[in-house]
Amino acid sequence: MEPTQSTALPAATAEQVAKAESMAKLVYVLYLASLVVGVTSLVGVVIAYVYQGDAPEGLRTHFRLQIRTFWIGLLYAFLGLLLSLAVIGVALLAFVAIWLIVRCVKGLRYLDRREPYPSPGTWLW
Repeated sequence: MEPTQSTALPAATAEQVAKAESMAKLVYVLYLASLVVGVTSLVGVVIAYVYQGDAPEGLRTHFRLQIRTFWIGLLYAFLGLLLSLAVIGVALLAFVAIWLIVRCVKGLRYLDRREPYPSPGTWLW
C-alpha cells in the first residue's frame, strides 16, 4: 500500500508568523497615520489584502478587520463629506476619526497579546 500524501497545508513557521504580525502592526499604524496623511490608509489596505491569504488563522482576523475598517471607513467618510453641507456631517466625520482610533488601538492590543480579533466582522468597535 502506498503512503498517501497529505493535502493539508504545512503549519506556518515562526518566521512567517513574525512577518505577518509585523505587517498587521504596520497596517494599524498606517491607518492611524491616515488621520494626518490620508493616503497611508490606501497603502495599509493593500498590505492587508496581500498578507491576508498566507497569515495563520488568528492573524487573518486582524487582516479581515483592517480590510473592513478601510471600506467601512471610506463609506462613513464619504457620507460625512456629503452631509457636511448640513451640520451633521461634521459630527459624522468626528465620529469616523474616533471610530478609526478605537478599532486600531483595540487591534494593536489584541495583536500584542497574540490573540485573534474577537469580532472582525463588526461595523462598530
